Amino acid sequence: MCQDKSNNNIDSSKWTVHDTSQNCSFLPTIGVTLLLGWNGILSFITLYTLIVVSKRERLFILLPPRWPGPMGRQIGWWMITQSEKYFGLKAIVENEQELLKVSVGNRGTIFAMEPHDVIPIAAFSFSPVISRIPGDRNVCFLVSSGVFRLPFLRQIYSWAGSLPVDKETFLSRLNAGKALAFVPGGVHEILMLNKKKPRDLVLYLRNRKGFIKLALQTGSPSVPVFGFHLDGSYRLCWLPRGKLMETYYSRWAGYFPLLYWGRLNILQGIPRPNKLTVVIGQPIHVPKEGSEVSRESVDKYHGIFLKELEALFERHKEMEGYGDIRLKIV
Repeated sequence: MCQDKSNNNIDSSKWTVHDTSQNCSFLPTIGVTLLLGWNGILSFITLYTLIVVSKRERLFILLPPRWPGPMGRQIGWWMITQSEKYFGLKAIVENEQELLKVSVGNRGTIFAMEPHDVIPIAAFSFSPVISRIPGDRNVCFLVSSGVFRLPFLRQIYSWAGSLPVDKETFLSRLNAGKALAFVPGGVHEILMLNKKKPRDLVLYLRNRKGFIKLALQTGSPSVPVFGFHLDGSYRLCWLPRGKLMETYYSRWAGYFPLLYWGRLNILQGIPRPNKLTVVIGQPIHVPKEGSEVSRESVDKYHGIFLKELEALFERHKEMEGYGDIRLKIV
């Protein structure tokens, strides 16, 4: 059943708001199933690929990620527009003029979104297909490089316009004056999910400073982004613990082989149609330090980013029904 949450406690007249009417009917559900349904069988695809995949099926892995070219892109665009309807995406831009200035200046920009939750389903909101980012920005969402080693998933995410999250991709886009988006807390935030403490929203950011260093190296502004209502889209069922899984497997694969309940309480199903809100804060400008980035600068601007992200959450939490939620940064 579609959800419609509203709260008028905050005056949003100074913000730019794009609100999509929610539609959880057949076609939007099919679109979300194509875009996100594969994640539910990610672990099984991995094991199948490593153990029993045939030579003929291995050829599919070797096909270019964007195969079959224009047709794949059309499928990706359709999946994203249907996802926008399914989740009834509401995008709030706090300072459109500042983002337009960055866009006009063709400066590389880092949109850092939190939280990750089970799956960062709000990633589609950065797609240029639905134009939620001010300016003519072809924002690319970076995802775990592990998915680009798996059949089907590598095509699905490529069709949706994603690239692997690594240093090479970061620098390539930023140096070219292009924008990117990613979740700095990464898959490690899944370990922070605690069913016994549902009012705690934990972000794994205290030591995530690499993107700030790259921002300083290229002189690229970073923009804090917060996604509301990702929590509850899935209900966590089982999460493997231990050093082997938490350290080695997650680094190699880029995800955890967890179990969760989706829509209609289907195991590994598609997410429930929670109405998503993505709030885009103001850009944090940094100096360009080139290859000589100092630790002091990294610590300074990382601290500013954490402060701005927390303030972004606090400004919008009441309106989004998060008044009793505690944000913790570890």
